[in-house]
Amino acid sequence: MIIDGHTIDSNHPPYVIAEISGNHGGDLGLALEIMTAAKEVGADAIKLQTYTADSLTIDHDGPGFVVDLPLWKNRKLYEIYQEAHTPWEWHEALFAKGRELGITVFSSPFDDAAIELLESLGAPAYKIASFENVDTNLIAMAAATSKPLVISTGMANLAEITDAVDAARANGCKDLALLHCVSAYPAPFQEAHLANMAELARRFDVPVGLSDHTLGIALPVAATALGAQLIEKHVTLRRSDGAIDSAFSLEPDELATMIAQIKDVHQAVGTVAFGPKPSEVGSVTYRRSLYAVADIAAGEPLTPDNVRSIRPGLGLPPKHLGEIINRRAARDIRRGDPLQWDMIGD
Repeated sequence: MIIDGHTIDSNHPPYVIAEISGNHGGDLGLALEIMTAAKEVGADAIKLQTYTADSLTIDHDGPGFVVDLPLWKNRKLYEIYQEAHTPWEWHEALFAKGRELGITVFSSPFDDAAIELLESLGAPAYKIASFENVDTNLIAMAAATSKPLVISTGMANLAEITDAVDAARANGCKDLALLHCVSAYPAPFQEAHLANMAELARRFDVPVGLSDHTLGIALPVAATALGAQLIEKHVTLRRSDGAIDSAFSLEPDELATMIAQIKDVHQAVGTVAFGPKPSEVGSVTYRRSLYAVADIAAGEPLTPDNVRSIRPGLGLPPKHLGEIINRRAARDIRRGDPLQWDMIGD
């Protein structure tokens, strides 16, 4: 899979997506600062969310329209989305900033008007948010652009994920990735189920990754060890700003640490490779091998008293100890000599 020139596969470190979401706090300048900070610490992409409060819900306070989630408890959906949305008139400036910085910018659209706007700005890919993964009509519209598509699987059961994948593929999506996700804010570690990533890759034969809402960076690092090829994290300039998603977002220095660690872990996973590694070659000398630990005259038997398995490793391998005990020395052997076959007679 390729997004805006970036190859996403197991041969490359995970593709890091910095999600701004509502952490701009209604300030375009702050949004641009977050983008700059994410680029400076090594993020590969900035992700926006393209919606209005009216495109997501209605202004209503009836059952279900008032949120019962810890971070936003007792607030109306409409009010939350009004605060968190990225104004459409900002998008051109945000995409232009991405080009200036040399970082990819793409977005999660929430309706056809959002896709139309993003297409006009040359969006190189689309993300389907977890809350929208049951909206197969939206998925179909995004897939019809023929741009790479990333779908988060938060809350979705296997049948719903299958429906989403089928809708994407049936409508022209050739480059598809799935992000394992737990849509809780913050998400509890005990519900992470990172094993889902391997199952998603097996069932759907797509690159997989993690859209993470846990606190800290442990889960993205662990996910990398388990094969994640994309990592998405919410990013804020300062959690103390108190933006709507800041409580579970990373600050730039934390994002930098995460990126460094997932690169290290990706490199450490490597490939199947047994035997001495280049860094181990010097250590091979210091393994055990068979040595004379006392002087042995020619014709004298080799016994446990004069032959032992010790370090260093310049003699015969220890596995031959049983073969040589009670055989006789073919010539004089001095204490500290590594045993070789030509020293050993019948």
